[in-house]
Amino acid sequence: MTDDPIRLTVNGTGHSIAAAADTPLLYILRNDLELNGPKYGCGLGECGACTVIVDGVAARSCVLPLSACAGRSITTLEGLGSRERPDPLQAAFVKHQAAQCGYCLNGMIMTAKALLLRNPHPSEQEIKQALRYNLCRCGTHVEILAAVMTAAGHHVARDHATGGAADATH
Repeated sequence: MTDDPIRLTVNGTGHSIAAAADTPLLYILRNDLELNGPKYGCGLGECGACTVIVDGVAARSCVLPLSACAGRSITTLEGLGSRERPDPLQAAFVKHQAAQCGYCLNGMIMTAKALLLRNPHPSEQEIKQALRYNLCRCGTHVEILAAVMTAAGHHVARDHATGGAADATH
């Protein structure tokens, strides 16, 4: 059974969604709107793979009911940029090869983007603090940190022996 349609804006486009009010936003994004940036990871809001930006704030879409999104503006990974015109944060992730399997990338990028929206030049510690609850099992944390530092305007030297960031300066 569906409730009255719920209006929300996703990546700048308005949608009227006819689904149960308690349906997780993640299901609507992936199944109804065919946006595959947000991933199903744990289903508990613990891993960060499903992160989207709701009204400028990072949110875990697997535990966010559709009803909580009524009238709100939602941005997914697909809404940041395109292959031809990537968001500067996306470009920094490519530059620093900040992916291995890629499953965590949506959460890392969307959480970092929300941080950069509220603080365009965070310190390394602020970036680490913001990303602390996003899980990456492949161990690309050094490259992810380097990518966010670059997007935040910090100079990041590359350690050619390890491929990671050797140091980050302001």
